[in-house]
Formats: sequence, structure tokens, C-alpha cells
Amino acid sequence: MKKILFFLLLALPGFSQNFKLPRYEKLVLPNGLTLMLMEQHEVPVLAVSVGLPAGAVYDGAQYGLANLTAESLKFGTKSFPKALLDEKLDFLGAQLSTYATLETALLTSSFAVKDQETVWPMIKEVLVNPAFDASEFEKRKSRLLVELKQAKQRPSAVLGEYFNHFYYGNQPYGSPADGTPESIGGITLDQVKNFYRTHYQPNGTVVSVVGDFNTAAMKAKLTTLFKDWKKGTAATQPPALKAVPSQSRVLLVNKENATETQIMIGQKGVPMNNPDYVGIEVVNTVLGARFTSWLVDELRVNHGYTYGVRSSFDMKKAGGTFVIRTFTLTKTTIPAIDLALEVIGRLYTKGIDEKLLASAKNYVKGQFPPRFETPAQLASLLTTMFTYGLNDSYINDFQAKVDALNVDSVKRIIQTYFPKDHFQLVLIGKTAEYREAAKKYGEVSEKQIETPGY
Repeated sequence: MKKILFFLLLALPGFSQNFKLPRYEKLVLPNGLTLMLMEQHEVPVLAVSVGLPAGAVYDGAQYGLANLTAESLKFGTKSFPKALLDEKLDFLGAQLSTYATLETALLTSSFAVKDQETVWPMIKEVLVNPAFDASEFEKRKSRLLVELKQAKQRPSAVLGEYFNHFYYGNQPYGSPADGTPESIGGITLDQVKNFYRTHYQPNGTVVSVVGDFNTAAMKAKLTTLFKDWKKGTAATQPPALKAVPSQSRVLLVNKENATETQIMIGQKGVPMNNPDYVGIEVVNTVLGARFTSWLVDELRVNHGYTYGVRSSFDMKKAGGTFVIRTFTLTKTTIPAIDLALEVIGRLYTKGIDEKLLASAKNYVKGQFPPRFETPAQLASLLTTMFTYGLNDSYINDFQAKVDALNVDSVKRIIQTYFPKDHFQLVLIGKTAEYREAAKKYGEVSEKQIETPGY
């Protein structure tokens, strides 16, 4: 049985060390809607990923408006009231979700091929003819208000929101995607409808479909399905990123009853289309992206400061951040930060030798193919490539770019992209215990976690 399973896995599109993007077709309909169609015939299912330029970066001061708009799509349509929509999807075992991230509004769906004549009209209705039911809208607002208030009781749940707002300020990338209790409370259904009219247009939108279908037939089906979706004004362009902090700063967020400190240390990162993203990922693997990383070895294994620590690059269209995230007991907050900063410095003082580089390259290559095993993962990948303007080489040249890395090129990548000073620190905990000591990291500002916003 194990032998059979092994060969079945090899037959899956992503289960290969030499993974290449499976063949797909891209076309643009007369109304500007982009279709990306990839046939995968192993399982009789369809995975759909729709991406629209309607994320939280367009919220303005109404934090949470983009996500609330995306969620409202599923409150029923002109042909499918919410109860009927939910009942039909449940009966078919189909999945349909709508939500917004910082840059993109997304609709994802998966269903059996045999049910597509029922599900495709639902997807079209949700996208093009949402009813914005007032009762469902008010119910969702009420639940969201409770969720947001509860989130501040769990500092790990809001650490990223505090960091983004601290780093980007009032710029669009500093917008909390889920909103705040204060902002959500003020959003009206008319504002949601206006956001929808402004940002939900076929031009600028991609519909990615992966699964068991014939491309020509699917092309004809979707062309007919979406032909009446009228083209809007020019596709929304993402807001430009202005200046970001260049001096070291610290934000202390006091939670009086905390026994541990949530810590995020960051600096300027890179945009999604950075040509050195492969090398950046390999170097970051050594620093803090695997269980045997330098950060884990020092903070968890050697010193016992934490159970978890990780470094990562949050890449966006116009920029991004590099961050280290961890937590520790209140009494070990300062030693843990000192150690994390020392470990980052090792990239410059110690560097990465050939043996360590070989280990990181093998790890990254081993992790890469499994990301794209399922139709849903491949559909998401196509939408991501469209959203960020990535071509096929993003996938197809990945392994070659990993193999081409050497000690010299890695040294250049460290010096170019990995910060060594001017860090931004956000600490959530009982801040009185380390307020004075934290001043050595930069200018300190303080908040109470009960204070509205981030």
C-alpha cells in the first residue's frame, strides 16, 4: 500500500524536486476580466481563486471596510438569498469563501466537477450581484466588534497590527485589515456598497481555475458567464509607499496583567517582485525560518528564553518588512532581544559558509514543491502571480536560482537586504518591568493596550 501511495504522490503535479509550473492558459475577456486556466485531471474537482484589487490598503480611515465588504458578498445575492446559498453549498459539499487581505479581496471555492452547473452561477452572483442584506450586515458587525475586543486579550493576535501601524504609520500598509472596534462601529452599509461599486470591477480582476476540465470548454463557459459584468474605470492602482522610519524606535504596549512579552523586531524589507527573492529565502532559512535556525538554536535551545522564534519577510507590491517574532517571560525580555539582535549581527560578522549554505539550499528545495500540490494551492498561486505581476520564471527558475547561489552571492544578499541597525521594536507586556532598559534600543513611545486602535 505504501508503494502505491508513493507512486500516486509522484504523479501529483507538485511532487517533484524539479517542479515546473504546469501548462496553463491566460486570456483577457473584452470587459477586462483575466482568466487563468490550468487543467489537472487527477481528481474530479475544480478549485477557483478570484483576486480583486480591493484590499485594506484602500480603506482610508475606515479600517476594516475592505474586509467587511468582501465578507458581505456572501450575505446573499439577488438570486440566492443567504439561507438558500448556504443550504445549496452545504448540500453539495462545496466551499465558497470571501475575505480581504491587505492588498487583495479574494473569493475561493472548490467543488466537484459534476456540480459546476450549480456552483458557477452562485460564484457569478456573489461577485456581480451581491444583495448586501442589511440584517446580515448588522449581525456580522456585532460579531466582529466582539472578536476585535477579545483579540486584545491575546497580545499574540494583535502584535502584527501594532507593528504594521508603528512601522508604516497612517500609510495604507499600516491599515489593520480587520479594522478596530471604533472603525467597524462607524461603517455603514452604504459605505460598503460604495466601496464595492468603486473597487469590484472585471478589469483588474483575475479568475483562476485549476482542475478537471477542458480549457476550451471552460473558456467558453466563463466568457458567457461573465459577459454582462460591465467594465469599470481604470483598474485601481495600489497606493504608493512613502517614507518609512530610518531611526531606531521602540513601542511599548502595556498589558498590566501580562506574565510574558510578545516581541516583534523589524526593519525595511523588499517588494514581492524582488529579483533576489530566492537568495533572500535561503539566507533567512539559516537565520530564522527553520527549526534548526540560528535564532531557534540560541533563543530556544541554548538559552531557553522561548518556545518559538521566527524571522520572515512580509513582501508587498510596493515594499515590505523584515521581522523577527518571538515571546518570552517578562524577566527575560531584554536578554532575549539582545540575543536576537546579536544573532542577526552574525550574518555580517560570521557569514554563511559553504557547508551551511548547502544545508539551507537543500532545505529550501525540499520545502518548495509541496506548497503547490493541490488544485486549490495552484489556483492560489496563479492569482498571486497575476496580482504581483510575476511571470513563470518565479516558479520555473526557482531550483536553478537556488543551485546558483554561492558564498559570495549570499554575502551580497546579506549586505543588500538584511538589516543590521535602525530596528523598530514593538513589545506587548508588563512594560514597567523593562521600560528603562528598552531605551537603549531607540526612542521609546508607550500605549496602554486598552487604548483604542493600534
